[in-house]
Amino acid sequence: MHAARYRKRLPQLGGQLFLSDAGLETMLSFQQGFTLPSFASFVLLREAQGRQALHAYFDLFARMAHEHGLGAVLETPTWRANRDWARTLGYNALELAEANRAAVALLAEVRASWDSPATPIVISGNIGPRGDGYRADRRMPAGDARDYHLAQVATFAGSEADMVGAFTMTYPEEAIGAVDAAAACEMPIAISFTLETDGRLPSGDTLADAILRTDAETGDYPVYYMINCAHPSHVEPALMEDGPWRERIHGLRANASRRSHAELDEALELDDGDPEALGDEYLALRTLLPRMNVVGGCCGTDERHVEAIARSLAPGPAGKGPPGRGGARQPGAPRA
Repeated sequence: MHAARYRKRLPQLGGQLFLSDAGLETMLSFQQGFTLPSFASFVLLREAQGRQALHAYFDLFARMAHEHGLGAVLETPTWRANRDWARTLGYNALELAEANRAAVALLAEVRASWDSPATPIVISGNIGPRGDGYRADRRMPAGDARDYHLAQVATFAGSEADMVGAFTMTYPEEAIGAVDAAAACEMPIAISFTLETDGRLPSGDTLADAILRTDAETGDYPVYYMINCAHPSHVEPALMEDGPWRERIHGLRANASRRSHAELDEALELDDGDPEALGDEYLALRTLLPRMNVVGGCCGTDERHVEAIARSLAPGPAGKGPPGRGGARQPGAPRA
């Protein structure tokens, strides 16, 4: 009941192409020299220089979407802003809630500059996994996952966030718990699973099974699904199983690198791949993801990659997409 009501409020469900941002943490750490403990970008909200860097980052992608005549879905820099990670970073519960609210407020400032009826901006409260994000070695039952993520989701529900995005989910139970937390707060939620090089979740589940199970156990509550932190060449094997479940996938935020999660964990230098090739690979995936319309980057990507993706999927003549389709008609850090 609540899901149907909230779906009407999310403009990206109409089929227009929406850009997201890129590899926030990799851009901040590798390109701008920020130190991000535990790969947490929300800690930058504490200092003026960090807030300015975050504002400039999101403003860049909101402006890019506006210039292309596209919408934008901006994810708050709160992928690590949950209880366990925050505790290791010295945040108590009140400070953590304030950080999540401050992240939404920052994106609201960006939205005020670029939002328009033709280029709407959606603010998504980003939640990440309780664990590492590359491994599924410590798994919670769905009920425990609901309880774990509820505080962060509730904070977003009391803010200007339009929805919640649960990114880099490595196993179905945590995704189901995040959805249950969102339902309890009457917030729309998108679930973004991550994939290994074989196209399976780190838990070993197939993407099809993960989506079908999450829908079955939550009454189809997620507004849509996404894939993040995997190269398009890792995504394609996951989509070989045909069926209407693929139409539930609206978003893709791919890595620039073809490396596995284990290889990325060990990498000392950034692998930024080939931006133009990445854009072409998004275009090629459109046949397998007919509703893909929320697109951006993840590990190793920056404005060059998102620009290339926009050019590939945007409607002609400026882009490669067919005219009149709003880019990719209805087809994600994240760890980065």
